Amino acid sequence: MRIVFAGTPEPALPSLRRLIDSPRHDVIAVLTRPDAAAGRRGKPAPSPVAVLAIDAGIPVLRPARPNSPEFIAELADLGPECCAVVAYGALLSEALLAVPAHGWINLHFSLLPAWRGAAPVQAAIAAGDSVTGATTFLIEPSLDSGPVYGVVTETIRPTDTAGDLLGRLADTGAGLLETTLDGIADGALTPVPQPADGVSLAPKITVEAARVRWELPAHVVDRRIRAVTPNPGAWTMIGDARVKLGPVTVDEAADPLGPGLIRVERSGVRVGTGSAPVLLGQLQPPGKKPMNAADWARGARLADGVQAS
Repeated sequence: MRIVFAGTPEPALPSLRRLIDSPRHDVIAVLTRPDAAAGRRGKPAPSPVAVLAIDAGIPVLRPARPNSPEFIAELADLGPECCAVVAYGALLSEALLAVPAHGWINLHFSLLPAWRGAAPVQAAIAAGDSVTGATTFLIEPSLDSGPVYGVVTETIRPTDTAGDLLGRLADTGAGLLETTLDGIADGALTPVPQPADGVSLAPKITVEAARVRWELPAHVVDRRIRAVTPNPGAWTMIGDARVKLGPVTVDEAADPLGPGLIRVERSGVRVGTGSAPVLLGQLQPPGKKPMNAADWARGARLADGVQAS
């Protein structure tokens, strides 16, 4: 099939590579978000998907308004039979969805109807789910509600960060997307409506939502920190410094500490929660590189009774 691939961030790359290499499909163009500020200097840079497409010699479409009549006409002129979507990052109008004969097929990183929205992997980890997966479905105007073509499952490991889990799902999901497109080309797949029960939402995680709430139980603190690692990154205030935190370890054997109370010991740096303390791993003070919490504590010379908040 003649395919236009729509995607923007790094997790979309395995799918794009798979379709570029597929003997059955022709990626005639790539649709991605406009160049965005990146790096310390904030200079505009192409998306990871754009970089891969350029390297492969595939035309790149970067409309600021993908639902504009002008872009809809441009896409129609390309004559795609199907559009494959992996984390493109924009809502699509009915007029745009109507362009390809086989519609727009989205690879979503959850087992729909669970965790519809922008942050399904983060939501699954934060909720303590033991299993998640990826789903291919036909896009409708409403959010992630379209009929399903196929699924793959993935176990969530006890130490998984969102980055770890998303990396595995991006790889397994790429195979699912290719298989789905093969089945559509063969006329062998019919999408099945999602069940009405079991719908949950996973909105984009804001920086404020990534702030650690030390009054919560330790296992919840652990999950929430892993859910926002590496992006946007968990953080807390220690004095007047905003400190970014990496994953922690729940220490059930340690003496209790009040929520947010920091204790520096030879064996490491512990912070109290609503239940057991947690042992800090890496952290990043403002303006510095990530470092081991014990190394940071030695340099910070924390006063007794200092609190994280």
